[in-house]
Amino acid sequence: MLMALSDSDHASDQNNRKSTSVYVFILSEGVVAWSSKKQPVVSFSTTKTELISAAYCACQAVWMRRMLERLDCKQGTPTVIHCDNMSTIKLTKNPIMHDISNHIDVWFHFLHELCKEGVIELKHCKKQDQVGDIITKALKMDGFDKLRSLLGVYVVPSG
Repeated sequence: MLMALSDSDHASDQNNRKSTSVYVFILSEGVVAWSSKKQPVVSFSTTKTELISAAYCACQAVWMRRMLERLDCKQGTPTVIHCDNMSTIKLTKNPIMHDISNHIDVWFHFLHELCKEGVIELKHCKKQDQVGDIITKALKMDGFDKLRSLLGVYVVPSG
């Protein structure tokens, strides 16, 4: 079964304050796709930044589901996208939006429709289990090792 993790780092670019979106896709316990991409807009909140990251991830999920279907591996359940921002998850489930800017509005409706159609499902993951942090943040060695093992990447001892 295909699953994904979506994350972002809010306003990390010191020059223009744009955020970076990250996603990782796992199929049968192995990483099959990942991306780290600067967002096209500056966001005022981490929720909006995470919403854009989830939308990028959802686009890839749609494409990967279509490819798997062509390989006769149709996904019978929604692709779960793990996100560590509860506000983003709640926002995609809320059909009534208030005071939302146009560029976020499009991302929101895209995610909301995919959730409603059962193509994706956003689920909360604990901050300490967010493997996207391995790409977006400087980590202490023990945190790095934990996230690396959650990705299924292991160091082979030499010799």
